[in-house]
Amino acid sequence: MLYLNTDDLNRIGLHWKETVREIEKATECLHAGDFSQPVKPYVRFKDPANRIIAMPAFVGGSFSMAGIKWIASFPNNINQGIQRAHSVTVLNDASSGQPVSIINSGLISGIRTASVSGLVIQKFLQAQKKSHLTAGIIGFGPIGQLHLKMIAALFPEEIERVLIYDLRGVDTENINSSIRDRVTVCDHWKEVYGKSDIFMTCTVSKHRYIDRKPKDGALLLNVSLRDFTADIYEYTRQIAVDDWDEVCRENTDIEMLHKLKNLQKEGTFSIGDIVINGAFKHLSTAEAVMFNPMGMAVFDIAVGSYFYRMAAELGAGIELKE
Repeated sequence: MLYLNTDDLNRIGLHWKETVREIEKATECLHAGDFSQPVKPYVRFKDPANRIIAMPAFVGGSFSMAGIKWIASFPNNINQGIQRAHSVTVLNDASSGQPVSIINSGLISGIRTASVSGLVIQKFLQAQKKSHLTAGIIGFGPIGQLHLKMIAALFPEEIERVLIYDLRGVDTENINSSIRDRVTVCDHWKEVYGKSDIFMTCTVSKHRYIDRKPKDGALLLNVSLRDFTADIYEYTRQIAVDDWDEVCRENTDIEMLHKLKNLQKEGTFSIGDIVINGAFKHLSTAEAVMFNPMGMAVFDIAVGSYFYRMAAELGAGIELKE
């Protein structure tokens, strides 16, 4: 079994075109029904803000891999100088059940999250044929930083400037040099939100606060899932999810809209609709579109499989014996 940690992942490097393509291939497996993904359970104890989530899945196609991601999310860790998320991913050969790799790193979860966003942005831009855009990021912790790196790598021509806001302040040392001259640190989330053609929430907010109209035709990537008030439903009905059954629970903005505004699954479209059916081509550009990703285990297994293959090619990691 190949053991990989964060240093090994950094040695392999962030190749965003490749990880986005892995997400796209996994979405094709979803569409074809070549997958298995039980709804993930949340384990809670002591402080109810904390949770450990079990994310099992099988993904077929060229992956042919099963496994599980076991991820702890403790939002208050940031007050102690500890990262919020800690993650271990186990990969099993789907033909034998043999464990082939264990990846002990929260980085892989962040890469999956930003790669899903990258795929959605890619399909949005292909459908809308937009350029000279402004992107906005609220929250500049590890997930926000990965989203900035992804944008810099994948959309250097389309995204003209990036606006960033973080309640705790923004350490400009975490802004990569390739995009630094296009980044502006703002004084309030409202400034970022009002000017963004592509808007991303990457926060650990405990309270919903976004209560106003977005920019017409904007893409809202609601990564952190608990930032928008129910008012967003007055401004757009173009709402996408990665998976309705996963995301309509656990106090997400989708569950809130379901309870307060009677949003139903039939009133949304999925990442499969975006990737396979070209859903963005059929949307009104007069309204924003809001994508709400709960995070899918099939994508974690897909990205984990990619790093396992790359590590084997490069001789990274440590081989463990039973």
